[in-house]
Amino acid sequence: MKTALITGTSKGIGLETALAFGRAGHKVFATMRNPAMANDFRQKIKKESLDIIICEMDVDSDASVKDCINTIIKKQGEIDVLVNNAGIERHGSIEELALENFKAIMETNYFGVLRCIKALLPQMRKDRKGCIINVASVAGHISSSPLGAYAASKFALEAVSEALAQEVKPFNIRIAIVEPGIINTQMAKAISVDKESIYPHSKRFGGLFLASLKTPTPPSLVANKILEIAESNTWKLRHPIGPDAQPFIDWRASMSDEEWVDWNAANDDDWYEAVQNTFGLDAR
Repeated sequence: MKTALITGTSKGIGLETALAFGRAGHKVFATMRNPAMANDFRQKIKKESLDIIICEMDVDSDASVKDCINTIIKKQGEIDVLVNNAGIERHGSIEELALENFKAIMETNYFGVLRCIKALLPQMRKDRKGCIINVASVAGHISSSPLGAYAASKFALEAVSEALAQEVKPFNIRIAIVEPGIINTQMAKAISVDKESIYPHSKRFGGLFLASLKTPTPPSLVANKILEIAESNTWKLRHPIGPDAQPFIDWRASMSDEEWVDWNAANDDDWYEAVQNTFGLDAR
C-alpha cells in the first residue's frame, strides 16, 4: 500500500485518480481548494469504504501548500506518491486575453506544481524513495491558438519536470509526465467560441474540441494510467494518454515550424478541410 497526495481532486482527472488509488487499496489525501463542495465525493468514499481523506489546499498559496503537506507528513510519516493534477485553463488570442489570465494560469499550472514539489521533496530525498507524477498535456508539445497561454504553462511544466528527473534519480525518486489528449472533462468542454474575437482560432478550436468529444475519452483512462505508473517501477519520463495524444504529437513533429505556422494561419476553408482530411473530424 502506498500513500498518495493528489491535487485538484474536486472533479475530472483528479477526482477519478483519487478514486482509482483508493479502490486499489492505497491511502489517499485528496486535496482541493474548497472541500465544502465535495459532498458527492464524500458519499462515494463512504459508500465504497475507501481510505481517502479530503484536505483543503490551494496550490496558489505558499502557506496553504506548506501547512497541508507538513500536517500530512506529521500525521502519516511519509508520502510515497505526489500527483500534481491541479490546473486551470483560459483561452483567447495573445492580443485579446487579459494579462491577468496569463498570470493565473502560470500561478496554478506551473508555480503550483513547484510549491508542492518543493514542500515534499526533502522528505522523499531523505527517505531515498518516491514518485512524482505531473499532469501536463499534449499542449506541452504543441502550441496552438487560442491555447497559447495554457500551452505556455504546460511547456514550462514539461521543462522543469525533465530537469527535476535528472536531479532526483540518484535519490531513487521517479518523475513521470502524463500528457493527456482531448479528455471528456469540464475543462475540455469549456473551450468555447469567442464571437467577438478578431481572430478565427477560438471558433476553429471550439469546433475541433466539440467534434472530438462526440466520441469522448473518459478521465478514468488518465486516472488508471497514473495509478499504473505509481504502482510500477518504470523510469519512463513521458506518457501520452488517450487515442489522439501520440498521433497529435507525431503529427506536429512531422512538420517544420514554418509549416505548422502556415497550417494554423490558413483561411477557414483550408483549415477545416485539413482537419477533416487529417483527423476525420468535422470541426465546422
